[in-house]
Amino acid sequence: MDSGGRPSLCQFILLGTTSVVTAALYSVYRQKARISQELKGAKKVHLGEDLKSILSEAPGKCVPYAVIEGAVRSVKETLNSQFVENCKGVIQRLTLQEHKMVWNRTTHLWNDCSKIIHQRTNTVPFDLVPHEDGVDVAVRILKPLDSVDLGLETVYEKFHPSIQSFTDVIGHYISGERPKGIQETEEMLKVGATLTGVGELVLDNNSVRLQPPKQGMQYYLSSQDFDSLLQRQESSVRLWKVLALVFGFATCATLFFILRKQYLQRQERLRLKQMQEEFQEHEAQLLSRAKPEDRESLKSACVVCLSSFKSCVFLECGHVCSCSECYRALPEPKRCPICRQAITRVIPLYNS
Repeated sequence: MDSGGRPSLCQFILLGTTSVVTAALYSVYRQKARISQELKGAKKVHLGEDLKSILSEAPGKCVPYAVIEGAVRSVKETLNSQFVENCKGVIQRLTLQEHKMVWNRTTHLWNDCSKIIHQRTNTVPFDLVPHEDGVDVAVRILKPLDSVDLGLETVYEKFHPSIQSFTDVIGHYISGERPKGIQETEEMLKVGATLTGVGELVLDNNSVRLQPPKQGMQYYLSSQDFDSLLQRQESSVRLWKVLALVFGFATCATLFFILRKQYLQRQERLRLKQMQEEFQEHEAQLLSRAKPEDRESLKSACVVCLSSFKSCVFLECGHVCSCSECYRALPEPKRCPICRQAITRVIPLYNS
């Protein structure tokens, strides 16, 4: 805080930064809380023989946000794993990820870095069917790749380390990048896997389909059951709430610190102004009561002790108001008793 009582630039930056971070965290928390509430309000629908009758009685023959669980079954053909025998699925994702070490010029350390250099996802049409045999009902899953939680299982993973010669090592140290290798991964949604779908359930031409919901609600195709999915979402809400509260408290603490410093600075200015007015009033009384030959000596008296003569000049303000003893008795950091400006240099004053 500067001498005028205004907050410093660093305090403004700190207050602005904590305020922006708090607002961002609160926005994410509100979004997560809204998603959690929407999940809690989703209607659980049993995948059974009465599914079509339930949807036919619903407004518009659809449930805007429904939860349904079942087993994955392909409609026609299936996808075969490229690395695992007798592994069939309806969604296949192949990923090549490069791992390398990158030199950080700021910290002077090697940091791990990874980058996806190739990824391909294959899908075939599939349904959700009941786990029980003999129930002739199926739910067609539409746009599965739009799901925010696609329950894929990693069926193959292998790391291929890079082979480097001595000249390659020297070149990598000069360039600041050291390749570690390529990681090859295959993920699949297997036939027969249990899947929890959360979305819009629609009856259309005697067929039931699950599709991405409207009104900005989240679409889920998760390998977890609904209770675990909801619990994970609520844990995320609590985490973002705690972060928002912590940064909100930091913002309030920073604001309180700035306001308190301003209040104390204002009180100090009022106290000094009152002391100056009392001194001037006391000096005027002394001058009015003093004899004519003593008035000149009173005008030259130290404003602090009123007994010794003024004997030093304060710089940079230039006030002549104190004796050397009272100057040495001033608390650190030393400030001028008249204007409260910091004293950078003192020049002795000699009266001839």
